[in-house]
Amino acid sequence: MNLKIKNALISLSDKENILSLLKILKKYNINIISSGGTYKYIKKLGYECSEISKYTGFKEMLDGRVKTLHPKIHAGILHDRQNKLHKIEMSKQKFPPIDLVVVNFYPFQKIVTNSKNIKNVIENIDIGGPTLVRAAAKNFKNVSIITNKNDYSILIKELKKNEGKTSLKFREFMSSKAFGLTAYYDSMIAHWFNKKLEIQFPERKTIFGRKFRNLRYGENPHQQSSIYVNDYNDRDIGFKQIHGKELSYNNYNDMFASLEVLGSIKGKAVTVIIKHANPCGISKDKNPINSFRNAYSCDPVSAFGGVIACNYKINKKIALEISKNFLEVILSNGFDNEALKILMKKKNLRIIDISKYKPKNNLLIKSFDGSFMIQNKDEIKITKKRIKCVTRLKPTKKEIDEIIFAYNICKYVKSNAIVLSNNFSTIGIGAGQPSRLDSCKIAVQKAKKFRPNKIRNSVAASDAFFPFADGVKTLIKSGVRIIVQPGGSMRDQEVIDEANKAKIKMLFTGTRHFNH
Repeated sequence: MNLKIKNALISLSDKENILSLLKILKKYNINIISSGGTYKYIKKLGYECSEISKYTGFKEMLDGRVKTLHPKIHAGILHDRQNKLHKIEMSKQKFPPIDLVVVNFYPFQKIVTNSKNIKNVIENIDIGGPTLVRAAAKNFKNVSIITNKNDYSILIKELKKNEGKTSLKFREFMSSKAFGLTAYYDSMIAHWFNKKLEIQFPERKTIFGRKFRNLRYGENPHQQSSIYVNDYNDRDIGFKQIHGKELSYNNYNDMFASLEVLGSIKGKAVTVIIKHANPCGISKDKNPINSFRNAYSCDPVSAFGGVIACNYKINKKIALEISKNFLEVILSNGFDNEALKILMKKKNLRIIDISKYKPKNNLLIKSFDGSFMIQNKDEIKITKKRIKCVTRLKPTKKEIDEIIFAYNICKYVKSNAIVLSNNFSTIGIGAGQPSRLDSCKIAVQKAKKFRPNKIRNSVAASDAFFPFADGVKTLIKSGVRIIVQPGGSMRDQEVIDEANKAKIKMLFTGTRHFNH
């Protein structure tokens, strides 16, 4: 059912692009009602407009907190044009219908991002705007609601097509967008209060997100996918794509996994290589080129088609090294011009500048069929104070630094996880096995295949305790001389005895790092 628009209410915080809308409203003789700054702005542009205070006969009060909250406004929006009783009531009150509502909200997001003044934040929680929007959206059968300046062009097209009228299909679609906005707006405010009050797990949890872009598909071609930004600055993700194909669902998944690892390791030059959200090579070195080479040589087969993240600037020398291999994505703390010329020869390689990226959220969310779980991230870092040596042989200070490096990587490897490390570079990683023994075997197998000269006297880190001594025996036999694990098994003593028998060093952390 197409309905003629006779009266429109416009109340805007962001007045950009309004001129194009005013022109079309004038063309179809649509009366405009407005308040405060919007009224003055419309008049300044040379268009007729009725001020709300004169329209309702009630002046704005409480510093503008109350202006559109009036029966004449909300009855005009909410009454059912097909209901005889509604018509009689409206006629008695002499309340005309309002057929179009154009509203955007106080800039709560912007204020929260740029101000620490609590009073200023509170004053920018919009009340009248969301109330108008919800009223118009509920009555989409009779009223059109526009909440986004980007939708002015759609409304203009609709009015031109229907000669000043809107279709039910249009009104219902705009209603769905409007309720999405009010839910989004309220969830941001709830998030702000929860953060202020340090409430991590409130009784009711809403997760806000703005669509950043549609993705080509999900994990597989038959799955649909989009990426959303869950932040007050919801216009970008924090890094910049310089070159290459569009990023896919799997690309983003691997990129965020690589950034988590990268951000956890302190060092001049750290390189992280990720494949299917699992680390397959990590190295820390004073020299960036050595860091890259060591990380890549950990498992060059798995690194094929992977994602590389670096905390240093890519130069020509490193770019030449990268270009020898097939990679999906390279993330770096900047690129020099010569490096970009080399890397951009690869048409599909996604080149991402992460120099301005900052992690903002410490919660992990997993959704299921009708439910979801939330936990905070595993951000515990093992330090010297948290480590207890349980064998007769004790580690040196240098070995403790290597132990900490290896063990902290474990939490980013899918469980069951075994990480072999030598000189602050991974040399073998066993990931995602139901059996810890199998993870040990895979880590050893990888090290023997790609870094055989590094396995002797290496460090092995396990994300959880060894339930039996078989995994420890496998590691010892390969040449590992230090094993770090949480401890806590009923057979801890059996495992410790095995370590002492082999004259290796074993340390307990008391902290498990499962990653499912």
